[in-house]
Amino acid sequence: MNDIATHPLQLFNSLTRQMEAFVSVHAGEARVYTCGPTVYNYPHIGNMRAYVFADLLGRTLSWKGYKLTHVINITDVGHLTDDADQGEDKLEKMAAEKAQSIWDIARHYTDAYWQDIKALNIRQPAHWSIATDYVPAMIDYAKGIADKHCYELDSGLYFDVSSVANYGTLARASTDDGEGRIDAVEGKRNAADFAIWRKTPPGEKRQMEWDSPWGKGAPGWHLECSVMSEALLGLPFDIHTGGIDHREIHHPNEIAQNQAHSCSDHSGAKIWMHNNFLIDRTGKMSKSSGDFLRLQLLIDKGIHPLAYRLMCLQAHYRSELEFTWDNLLAALTRLKRIVIGVERLVEKAGDQSAPVDHPALLQLRDKFDGALSDDLNSSKGLPLLEELLGLKKVAAEQRLALLSEMDSVLGLGLLSIKRSDLRVRPKAATIDAAAIEARLDQRKQAKAEKDFATADAIRDALTAQGVDLMDGDPLRWEWRTDI
Repeated sequence: MNDIATHPLQLFNSLTRQMEAFVSVHAGEARVYTCGPTVYNYPHIGNMRAYVFADLLGRTLSWKGYKLTHVINITDVGHLTDDADQGEDKLEKMAAEKAQSIWDIARHYTDAYWQDIKALNIRQPAHWSIATDYVPAMIDYAKGIADKHCYELDSGLYFDVSSVANYGTLARASTDDGEGRIDAVEGKRNAADFAIWRKTPPGEKRQMEWDSPWGKGAPGWHLECSVMSEALLGLPFDIHTGGIDHREIHHPNEIAQNQAHSCSDHSGAKIWMHNNFLIDRTGKMSKSSGDFLRLQLLIDKGIHPLAYRLMCLQAHYRSELEFTWDNLLAALTRLKRIVIGVERLVEKAGDQSAPVDHPALLQLRDKFDGALSDDLNSSKGLPLLEELLGLKKVAAEQRLALLSEMDSVLGLGLLSIKRSDLRVRPKAATIDAAAIEARLDQRKQAKAEKDFATADAIRDALTAQGVDLMDGDPLRWEWRTDI
């Protein structure tokens, strides 16, 4: 354990709906599984909040001294257009619409997701588990539980949720006002029963299909995560994460499968954690809208992607976070101020290996550890980093060393990013950086010659082209981000 991280780590367990002390299954280790994307389309920024949260969790566990094994899955088969186990396979549907191979669709959108992961400075997990790599293991898993827990219909093999104890506890589905209620579907024994294996309908051929004891077809979405988490982390493992929407159907179904396969009442993970929604009142978050909010759109508008990461960190992961352009621009401004402070600190210090022993810094470190140990409260940790930058009377070397520690948790890349990196060229800009610099040199010459009319005209022309000038600042100019 990290001897500088002294506060016990407390996490909110969605399964029990209460805070619990984190006690790892394997001493000194933390094994975490995160539900990854279904790669049928680009991820929107609401999707990406889940991975910023999971990254914060992983970084906090590392800060606390645990050896982290983090798995994120890639769903490239089996996820239907309705999470309640109805509709078409999302990838088959997109492949048909695009008239492309389903494998090419999956590869393209997986690469796009990985680009967003990199842009948000999310650490690489120990394993990217690709669902189609595990289909034989899924068939074996299904065979192991079929006799006691499943039944066959014309459409496939279904899991009988009444065959396990306390189905739906995670979603509170058993109560009258349960969040996870599902309408009855003809042929099922219970409304909440779900597909383990989907048969290819007679006369059809899917691009992704495999032979099985129940006929040619493909695995159900819920089966994938149970198989991959057990294969890579063992049962039980420490933490399972995902968006709050998974708490209602997908994760209860995973738990039911885990209980069936392990022949116990254990859910598979000791702690289940869920981030809340990113709320977009413009209605453009949804992929079905066509013009949905993805990370590249923010970049195209001249906003560095780490501003979105900071925006996520400013709110607690279990709180709804409202997306507005004003909120995002405010986060960008805050990030710029932090980066300016860090650049000045680096100029004064230069050495990041100094011991942190100043009383004021020890107190800040303890507060920071306390904030993150309180269910990953990054919204309280961020101001402590800013407070650190303001401690002018403390040696710069020590402040820089502590800042490096804090940023290892927050993941803003503050020791590698430059303020000039935050000057992102908007896609709609009609002028390039070289032309702006040349015009600024002309303006400087005009001012030296006291030709203020020419200097003002150059300034006005640049402003009209979306450039803000910053006289007296070494950066000289920034793009104007007009939203």
